[in-house]
Amino acid sequence: MGPIKTLCFLILGLFLEGINGQLNGWIHAHATFYGANQNPSTLGGACGYDNTFHAGFGVHTAAVSGALFRNGEACGACYQVMCDFKADPKWCFRRAVVTVTTTNFCPANNNGGWCDPPRHHFDMSMPAFLRIARQGNEGIVPVIYRRVACKRRGGVHFTLRGQSNFNLIMISNVGGSGDIKAAWVRGSRTRTWVPMNRNWGANWQSSVDLRSQTLSFKLTLVDGKTLAFFNVVPSTWSIGQTYSSRNQFS
Repeated sequence: MGPIKTLCFLILGLFLEGINGQLNGWIHAHATFYGANQNPSTLGGACGYDNTFHAGFGVHTAAVSGALFRNGEACGACYQVMCDFKADPKWCFRRAVVTVTTTNFCPANNNGGWCDPPRHHFDMSMPAFLRIARQGNEGIVPVIYRRVACKRRGGVHFTLRGQSNFNLIMISNVGGSGDIKAAWVRGSRTRTWVPMNRNWGANWQSSVDLRSQTLSFKLTLVDGKTLAFFNVVPSTWSIGQTYSSRNQFS
């Protein structure tokens, strides 16, 4: 290979590396922290999780900017975040990595804020932030991140909300890619899968009357994987209860 071809391939490689700020599968972003004076279990935020422990996520959670939040579709998604030690060796821990679950939205202020589009930003729970960086530098550090599979204990959780004749289901503790693209529900008397619509965040709704029926669910994740959860909810269900499936996305 001649010097001109070599130079062309080098330029092409640098160009491809620069697309979306990617570096060997990692993407450049920034991170801050929130919830310093809050019980981290309450940081359910815009996704509507009532309690991050109850939802299966623990304390390592984050609010993400609109470029990542995707109008709530990112709820439950997992990201591996590493403080960029090369860019900021004073505040970053070397090779420190934390996996966070998206539970909240970091809104834009349209005034050059860190969460303004098209920026990729993580406003992390304080326990998660302190795994990768020191608390200083006004709490802002450069990071690199990548999507990873969510590793969950037990099955998917289905929490019944709404009213007796209005079905609102909060879906949490989802493994695999973690973020739900589509959902269906089936009652023991309806016999067909009824599409559900995202009401907000991790909450899905349907218009069919499912009272006194055993409920099954089917989910499709953003990565395309589909799994059915049969007879998860007994016919004696009531609003406010959470039921866990026996199977889980891998």
